[in-house]
Amino acid sequence: MAVYFTSDTHFGDPRILRIDRRPFPDLAAHDAALIEAWNRVVGTDDEVWHLGDFALGPKRDRIRELLGALAGTKNLIVGNNDGPETLDAPGWASVGHYAEIEVEGRRLVLCHYAFRTWNRMGRGVINLHGHSHGKLSPLPRQYDVGVDAQGLAPVTLSAILASRRRRSPAKSRLEKSGT
Repeated sequence: MAVYFTSDTHFGDPRILRIDRRPFPDLAAHDAALIEAWNRVVGTDDEVWHLGDFALGPKRDRIRELLGALAGTKNLIVGNNDGPETLDAPGWASVGHYAEIEVEGRRLVLCHYAFRTWNRMGRGVINLHGHSHGKLSPLPRQYDVGVDAQGLAPVTLSAILASRRRRSPAKSRLEKSGT
């Protein structure tokens, strides 16, 4: 069993194509691509922590359909765009606003929002979050796990930790300057 993380899928949310310039011709193609990417990496025995903004707009039946189409055991950390249709949908193993878990021998603090400080921060605990769509400069040991920051598919903790090491200093400077 592997543990994966993701956030900000925004299934059914027409704003996401415009606001975050996701490269899809329409919402149906967007949603289908995210489902396909998820199921390409997540197996039925795997666990996924979705750190919020799962869906906005779809009715209860569509959310149930989405959850049924996605592999693995799914846990939701509530995001600002997750309404009652998402929170009450069958298919979540857990729903909460915050969690502290251990994965691969590392302690993690999970929330939809990035923290400035978090429990046991000075003792190496890692903060995983969403919400910022890859646009927030992180603190040390803090990672945005959203699809805009990590790619369309859920990712493992080791892939998340490696994502920062892959970024070159020149690329980081370009991103900060906006060029």
